Formats: sequence, C-alpha cells, structure tokens
Amino acid sequence: MSDRDTEYLEYVTAHRGRMLRTARLLTSGDAHWAEDLVQVALTKLYVHWAKVRREDGPARYADRILVNAFLDERRRMWRHRESTTEVMHDAEPVPGQDQAERLTVLGALAKLPRRQHAVVVLRYFRDLDVQTTAELMGCSEGTVKSQTSRALATMRDLLHEPLETMESVR
Repeated sequence: MSDRDTEYLEYVTAHRGRMLRTARLLTSGDAHWAEDLVQVALTKLYVHWAKVRREDGPARYADRILVNAFLDERRRMWRHRESTTEVMHDAEPVPGQDQAERLTVLGALAKLPRRQHAVVVLRYFRDLDVQTTAELMGCSEGTVKSQTSRALATMRDLLHEPLETMESVR
C-alpha cells in the first residue's frame, strides 16, 4: 500500500462512524441510504485525496460531499424511495434515550424540505456553526439562518410543542 492509501485508510477508520451518523440523520434513519451516501462521499474523497489533504482538509470536504450527495439525491424525481416506518430495526439504541421521542423527532425531520432538513442536521445534530453550515451547503449565512428558523417552526407545528433543545435526539 502506498503512503496515500495508508493515510486515506487511517482517515476512513477514524471518521466513517461520524459520517455514517450524520448520513443517518440526513436520511431520517434510512440505514441503507445513509450507507450509500457515505460510500459516495468516501469514493469522491479518495479520488481527490491528494488535493484535499493539502487544502481545506478531508473532514470538511467529506462533509460537503455528504450534504451535496443528500441534496442531489432528493432532487432526483425519477428515483422512488421507500418510506420509513415507525420501527427502525437496525437503529442503534442510545442508553438512557427515549426511543419513542427520538422516532417522533426523526419523523418530523423527515417531513422537512431537503435544505431545511440538512440545516437542522448540521446545526443541531452535528453542532456546526452558521458559517461552517453555510460553507458545507454552498449558501449564505442568511440562508442558513432563515432555513433554520423555518425548519424549527415547522417542526414545532409537527410536534405540537416547543423545541427548546435537540439534545435528546442526538
């Protein structure tokens, strides 16, 4: 194996889990679609590895690819996706977490338009700031703020209660 491949493999080993968690949130718990998104991101990352490791760094690039892959997939009208059910058979339970509440929030998240969905995942689940979220999504900070505001208002309506924190669904 070359040094390039060794570096890439070390990166994947260290960051694949984080990428998969983000992808699962973006796909509202669809583990298979999440795996597909991560695979797309890792493949593109490998192709551009030499350039990426010198410039912005692989984590930022991989996150951007992941978000773009999600947004692009949602734009394709010809592709029909199965809808998720109330029960996520392959979801990994988090100790001390109310699974019913988590499923309710994920269900509300799934009903958001794709950009609002991505903003909520990046801002609240990944805990990224407005600037970083804007960079990953390729939009202005104002767009991130307005999409966040609209998304939270929609989720409040869907959940019929105020959203003070998203901590319980992380």
